[in-house]
Amino acid sequence: MKKCFLLSGLMMLLMVAASCAPTYHFGVQDRALQVPDEFGQTEAVIAQAEQSPGAKYCPEKIAKAKDLGRQAAETYWLCNNDEASRLLAEARRLAKEAEGCGPAPIAEPEPLPAPAPPPGKVCITLNVEFDYDKAVVKPKYHNVIGKVADFMKKYPTTSAVLEGHTDSRGTEAYNQKLSERRAESVKNYLVDKFGIESSRLSTKGYGESKPVATNKTAAGRQKNRRIDAIIECASAE
Repeated sequence: MKKCFLLSGLMMLLMVAASCAPTYHFGVQDRALQVPDEFGQTEAVIAQAEQSPGAKYCPEKIAKAKDLGRQAAETYWLCNNDEASRLLAEARRLAKEAEGCGPAPIAEPEPLPAPAPPPGKVCITLNVEFDYDKAVVKPKYHNVIGKVADFMKKYPTTSAVLEGHTDSRGTEAYNQKLSERRAESVKNYLVDKFGIESSRLSTKGYGESKPVATNKTAAGRQKNRRIDAIIECASAE
């Protein structure tokens, strides 16, 4: 009987001691038995972010979220509940952002510079851009194309290959035909406007297969809607 009494007393003492053990949130000791649920919710969100694949890509966001949680706990016990709630919300936001982190995007390679002309040679290049889904040469390129025509007239043995290109919108088959029409359009412009013999001009369409810029932006797509001319260099006089 005496042993049972002692055992019961010991268990009660342990329960009282356990109930009096201090609790913490974000490393800050609680000063009351009850704290807002936001603290536990925020700790759970941060713990989830720490276990996510994004943790290795944005560890600084998780560290900042924990620090905001600590600040919130300190602020709460100074009786500034609104500021503590704001800090906890910001901590949860950062933790969610960290969950969605991933590897940095691979930068688009810069196009290679045009090769230098051989010694004793003179060369000229041509680049004409087009509006979306169009193959019409815009008036602003008249003088640019005219310089190529003057070059070919000055060096009558030269020839040119006009290569047409598109951006990635539309089907591959459609873009292939569009790139061919663009190359033909510039060829006809040289023949009709400047009198270059058509036998000196050939065309080739590459569709969307040879972009010089990203197709993810409007500016990049504009650069890809183009023709480039491979014009034979001439011997310098």
